[in-house]
Amino acid sequence: METGIRNPVLKVVFYAILLLWSVSVIYPLIWTVLDALKDNEQFFLNAPWSLPRLPLLWDNFAYVWNHYHFDRYFVNSLVVTVGSTLLGLILSATTAYVLARYPFRGSGLLYLLYISSMMVPFILALIPLFFLMNSFHLINKPIGLILVYASSQFAFGIFVLVGFFKSLPKELEESSVIDGASHFGTFFRVMLPLSQPGLITIAIVNVLNIWNEYIIGTILINDPQQYTLPVEIAVMQKEMQYRTEWGPLFAGLLFTIVPVLIVYIAFQRKIASGITAGAIK
Repeated sequence: METGIRNPVLKVVFYAILLLWSVSVIYPLIWTVLDALKDNEQFFLNAPWSLPRLPLLWDNFAYVWNHYHFDRYFVNSLVVTVGSTLLGLILSATTAYVLARYPFRGSGLLYLLYISSMMVPFILALIPLFFLMNSFHLINKPIGLILVYASSQFAFGIFVLVGFFKSLPKELEESSVIDGASHFGTFFRVMLPLSQPGLITIAIVNVLNIWNEYIIGTILINDPQQYTLPVEIAVMQKEMQYRTEWGPLFAGLLFTIVPVLIVYIAFQRKIASGITAGAIK
């Protein structure tokens, strides 16, 4: 990796900081994997950070998946995450396209309003949000979570996509209209495919945020059949009461961590390039 630092002392310090940061990030994950392969006896007789004894307790994963019904909660999280991500992409892409390509009186102020909402902590709206969703009878329903999660990621999508749409040549739209395409046809067949880097960035960031979300899930979902994975992890720990089964608990954490980790590793370059390109353009 080229750092651009010529001073050898500063370069050593730079790499030392990166090494310490990498260890601080990777170690908790390794520790979680090792602890998922232990039983309670190993936790109490040995140090929690010690290596697991042979044979490794791979049964912890099957126990959590079946006994605590993680198969159901995994599907719930998948449905909510995919649904809210797709809905958020559709809403943010259409809104950003109008703001970028069809300016009207007050469009600039509306854009600033969307962007400024990113600075307001979403947790401040939890109480009125609960009463609003309850009035629409959307408590304990996945569609309620999908609507809330999609709206919470709405402003970020607009922030990224407005820059992309403004950077696209206007001649593309004119050529599409000459060929007989409508406004919807131009958007879906020409402009939307060209904004793919921004769409991928938004999708990945939204998936990471929504999959791990806990607070809103506990407020809007009280039905155990509709729990998402983060909520079930907390419930699982409470159900264990005075005898926490540490191995299965860490195994459950891995079911939550590994999917988003794979997504992030696979698309990390697109996340950085998409945000930078959209902001600069």
